[in-house]
Order: sequence, then C-alpha cells, then structure tokens
Amino acid sequence: MQLAAIIVSLVLIAVGVALFGRAIVQIYQFMRLGQNVPAGTRTDQPVQRTITVAREFLGHTRMNRWGIVGVAHWFVAVGFFSLLLTIVNAIGQLFKADWMLPIIGEWAPYNVFVEFLGTMTVLGIATLIVIRQLSKPDNKPGRKSRFAGSKKGQAYFVEAVILIVGVCIFTLHALEGAQHHVDSYEASFFISYPVVSAFQNLDVSTLQNLTYFFAGLKIATSFIWMIVVALNTNMGVAWHRFLAFPNIWFKREADGSTTLGELQPMTSGGKPIDWEDPADDAVFGVSQVEQFSWKGLLDFSTCTECGRCQSQCPAWNTGKPLSPKLLIMSLRDHAHAKAPYLLAGGGKDMEGNEKATEEQLKDVPAAAIAEAERPLIGTAEENGVIDPDVLWSCTSCGACVEQCPVDIEHIDHIVDMRRYQVMIESAFPSEAGTMLKNLEKKGNPWGLAKKQRLEWLKELDFEVPVVGKDIEDLTEVEYLYWVGCAGALEDRAKKTTKAFAELLNIAGVKFAIMGGDEKCTGDSARRLGNEPLFQQLGQENVMALNMAFGEELDDDGKVTPESAKPKTAKKIVATCPHCLNTIGNEYPQLGGDYEVIHHTQLLQHLVDEGKLVPVTPVEGIITYHDPCYLGRHNKIYTPPREIIGKVPGLRNEEMHRHKERGFCCGAGGARMWMEERIGKRINDERVDEALSLNPDIVSTACPFCLVMLTDSVNGKKNDGKAKESITVVDVAQLLLESVKTPVDPAGSQETADEPEPEPVK
Repeated sequence: MQLAAIIVSLVLIAVGVALFGRAIVQIYQFMRLGQNVPAGTRTDQPVQRTITVAREFLGHTRMNRWGIVGVAHWFVAVGFFSLLLTIVNAIGQLFKADWMLPIIGEWAPYNVFVEFLGTMTVLGIATLIVIRQLSKPDNKPGRKSRFAGSKKGQAYFVEAVILIVGVCIFTLHALEGAQHHVDSYEASFFISYPVVSAFQNLDVSTLQNLTYFFAGLKIATSFIWMIVVALNTNMGVAWHRFLAFPNIWFKREADGSTTLGELQPMTSGGKPIDWEDPADDAVFGVSQVEQFSWKGLLDFSTCTECGRCQSQCPAWNTGKPLSPKLLIMSLRDHAHAKAPYLLAGGGKDMEGNEKATEEQLKDVPAAAIAEAERPLIGTAEENGVIDPDVLWSCTSCGACVEQCPVDIEHIDHIVDMRRYQVMIESAFPSEAGTMLKNLEKKGNPWGLAKKQRLEWLKELDFEVPVVGKDIEDLTEVEYLYWVGCAGALEDRAKKTTKAFAELLNIAGVKFAIMGGDEKCTGDSARRLGNEPLFQQLGQENVMALNMAFGEELDDDGKVTPESAKPKTAKKIVATCPHCLNTIGNEYPQLGGDYEVIHHTQLLQHLVDEGKLVPVTPVEGIITYHDPCYLGRHNKIYTPPREIIGKVPGLRNEEMHRHKERGFCCGAGGARMWMEERIGKRINDERVDEALSLNPDIVSTACPFCLVMLTDSVNGKKNDGKAKESITVVDVAQLLLESVKTPVDPAGSQETADEPEPEPVK
C-alpha cells in the first residue's frame, strides 16, 4: 500500500503541477487578448488596492451579507490557502507514517490551528453542500433557485474534493496523535482526541497503513482536482479562488467601493475616444469578445456561478431572458472557446475579412474556428452568443454588481455591447428611437418646447430666480436647483418640484434655477448606448453650468484658469437621482466638477436645523421604495427615511427587498422609454411587494420611480387589487404636507455644528 500510494501520488503531483503551470500561462495569454485600459486607471494606489483585497478576502465583506453562507465560505476559503502545509506533511507521511513537519510539527499553536481550521473546513463545506441541495433547481423550480443555469457537475466535483481533503486532514492529524501516543486531552488535539483514543486500540501496522491510505487519498484528490482545473480554464467555480484576487485588485475603485455610479468613457485601443476627431480605426463599443478590455476577460473568467446576481436581478425575477450570471458565463465560455483561434492570430478586420493566413490557422481546432464565426449579439437562429432581448432587458439597477462577491462589473460590459448595437448597427428597440430623436431635436425625452421647462413656476405664489433672466449668475444664491426634464415637464414629477421649491422657500434657502436652455443630462442616452449624444448634451450643459456659476470660458468652451472656482462654490441640488448621478459623477469627465446633493439630503439637513418643522400628522402606514440610482449607485439610504421618521403619524414598514437589496422600478438603463413585452412588468412586481404590507402611502424619491409606481398602483386600483385611498408620493410632498406653518429661519435653533449634506462622490 505504501509503495502504491507513493508512486500514484508522485505521478499525480508531477502531472498536476506541469498542467497547472501551463494553464496559468494560457490564462495570462488569454487575458492579453483583451483591449488595454487607459493608463493608471486600474493600477493607481497599489497600497490601497492591496489593502482592499486583504479586507475583502479576510473580511469576506460581500459574502458575509448572506449570513451563514458567508461564514461557511470564509472557513473553506481561508482553509484552502492556510492549510497548504498539510500537503507537505502528507507527502512526508507516505515515506514515514509518523513523520511530522520540522520545527512546527510539534508546536502546539500550529497543531491547534490545523485542528480547528481543518474541522471548520469540513463543517463549512458540508454546510454549503446542504445549502446547494436545498436551493438547487429541482427543489426551487423555475427561476427561484440562484443555481439555475450553473454547471452543477463542476460544483459537485469541487465540493466533493474539499470535503474529502478536509476529512483527510482531520483523520491524518488524529492518526498523528495516535502514533505519538497522545493519551489524554491536550491543546493540539482538543477536537480530535476521541478519534485519537479510538485509533490507539489499533496495532502499529494498521495505523501505518491507514496513514498511507489517507495521505495518498489526500494527495491524489488534491492533484486530480488540479489536473481537472488545469484542463478546464473556464471552470469558474474552481478558478475564482485564484482569479478573485487580481480581479478585486484591478477593480475600478482602489478603495474597494462598489463599481457603480458613473459609466466609464468609451475607449479604443486603451485610450479615450476623441469625439471631435475620432481615429479612423477607432472601435465603437464591443461587437467581438476580444474587444472587451483585459479586465472584462478577467471578469468573465472569475465568475463562480454562485447566482447572487441572478437572485437579485429584476429582469430575471420577472421572467425576462436576462440573468447577469448566465450572461457572464456565456461570454466566458465563448471567449475561452474562441481563444485558440485568437492566439493563433485569427480575427476579422472592420470589413469582416480574415486577418490570419491559412498557415497560422492550420493547427487551430475546428471548434475554435466555428466559435469565431458566431456573432456576439444575435438570436438563437443566428447562433448568437448573447440574445438581443437579454441585452435590452437590463435596467442598470446595479443589483448584480452590488452583490457579486468577486467584483464583476456587469453593467459596464452590457453598456459596451449596447454602444456597438446603437452606434454601428442602429439595432435597438424602436420606441427608444423616439426618445433619442426628442433629445437631439428638443433636448428632452418628451420632445416638448424648452419654454415649457418654466411653466411650473406659474403655479407658485412666490418668486424663484431664473439664471439669465432674474439674476446674472449664481453668486447671489446658495444652491442651483437642477429641476431636470421630468421635474419640469412630467405632471406627476412637477408635484415634487413644486413641493421642494416651496419647502426651500419656507426654510429661507436662497436658490435659483436654470433659464430653460439647459438640456437633458443624457443619462438615458448614455445607458442606451448612444455615447455621442450624451457627449453633446453633457458638454452643452457643462458649458451652461460653468457660465451660470460665474466662470469664464475660452474659445474651446473650457473654463479659464483665472476664473475657475472650487467645487465647494458650485452647489447643485437635484430631485432626480439620475440627474444627480450624471452631473455629480459623470460630468467631471466633461470638465464639470460640482458639489451635488439630493433633495432628500438637503431637506433632512433643514429639518435637523429646525428650519423645517413637521407638525401636522400624516396618518397611515407608509413604505419607502429605494430608487436604484439614489441607493445602490450613490449610497443615499438614510435621508429619506429620516424625513419620514420625523413626520408625525406615519408608521414606516420596510418592504422585504430594501436598501442594498432594493428592487428596481423598471425605469433605469433607458428602460423608461421602452415597452416591456416579456414576462411580468417590473413595476408591477415591486408594487405587489409594497401592497403586501397594506400601506396607505407608497413613497419614493425619484421622478422615474414615481411614474412607474403610480402607473402600476393605478392599474391595480382599476383591477380592484389595491384600495382606492392608497397614494404614491415623493418624500418632499409628505414633508410639505406636515410642514404647514412657515418657520422663520432667524428664529430657528442654532445648529452651528450640524454637518452639511454630503455631496455625491
């Protein structure tokens, strides 16, 4: 037995190490197929990035949101790396059954560590196995299982390997105690002593043979796993334990913050595209998998198929074809299958001609060449990798990115594919074309005349200064109120606009609005994929804003250095989270750097200062819906809830899915302008969740959400599924209803130490 164990183990070790080394080289070459990223964007602040990796791994900051799953996975993950010396120990035991590691082999702290972590690894993987079995598609049919679509055979193989190796570590440690005559409880065997005691009843020969068997089993299992993994470089359920580290290190934000908020500028060849004079060979968006950046290819390979993104996705939960997990898996499998063709020099030029010679492609497998012929975006009949319905189902809500434990940047990749479809193929849902035409011609999605942007002012009984009409610039006021297209033009959103303006007037806050020449911020155009239109709208707005803040522009429309003002001198408040996100997070890419806050942040500040005092009770049960672009994208969760909590009479009930796990209304990602033809309407799903609490009021803090939720509630009223008295309102409307008596700002409490609302990053 000893001889057989030695021979088999050494052969497997040699083969495993050789194949694994080759696989690492293959993956490195594969990643290099992707496009470069702009210099410094993924490698700045190396110390901070390293700290982020350590924090995310050791703290399991994403996984621990899932309770027992996170704890169990922590022990499995940490045990995998920290118990590597047990392999060395097992190799020694093949040659001498009672062999121990030099120096530390008899050191009690090391043995306690092995004893504890080995045991917890077994318990951890056993827990994960049970959870997978309880949650597998057979037990949770349809779309309820987050493992639906995952490669279960690979997952079972990995789980079995970890379980066998963990049991072997525990058993070999107990055999070690028996062979060294441990005859009482001691720290080194504080868990395994009962097993040690049982082994002591066996004769020496039997103990040795058991040691040879379990040592050989541990080594064989470990290196069979290594061989299988090395031969399957797209086996994310195994490779994620190695690739997660670089994937987290190279994430967009060095401090580890979620890769949400702004979209990245379009690049070609690793450099941002110059929209005034794009290069002749510039690549617009992604139409072939090798046009993704190397970070994108790394993202695809890191996916562990856990399905957390899928379980949170509003599209998947309402019967749409989009699953973020399945999308990433499809891109990964396609990329790896196509890799031999690309590594041989294969590829198509802009006219679709093959760049490689027959000589270069002669040794490329036929399967790789066939894979290269597949369109990246195409229907099943076209043998496409990603179906168009998958691409256009995304609301860019960010739930997938928020939950991904290995920091995959799903939204960036979806938008990159959309960009090519819109800009080059002109292939997108037809109804979205109306929105784009309206933006181009009228500067707003509804196509209304610009003079209508100021019509809401006529319904106020006080004056609101207008830049360029009543005041020359914004130096005389504290805030510019960016009303936005919906706030100025959509009837339901205008109620929020008027309520907020009245509250500011009551509180004595000096503010002004733009004169009507401003355009849509371009949020929907950018997320639909029309980057040039976003650039056009954004640059016009940035120029208008800079001038409104009293800065002078040169001939190129750039702010002159001598007139430039600090960010803190350019304060903007917005009622629309999409405007907030675009102006605060994306306009810096266009030369506009402003301090931007949401209206709920400012209102909370005014309430805390005593400048707004809610006194009149608003009776009833209320539930608050988190707008995705306010919550997940910009981490603003508390202010709306604080305001609701200050209004007398309200009883706040949280929906099951709220804050980081809040469920989308269905309007983001330009879906506001597209019809839902597949599955259940996302807004209906959200309203059903709200109605389960039997509320009197459904509240939110976004004009898009207000429209979507109101439409669904009205539909359910008509069908008799919702009580007639239920209302959908913005937080500002609630506060105004309670603040009936104007409060003299001069007579309010002094709150000098009250912090200013925190602007968008």
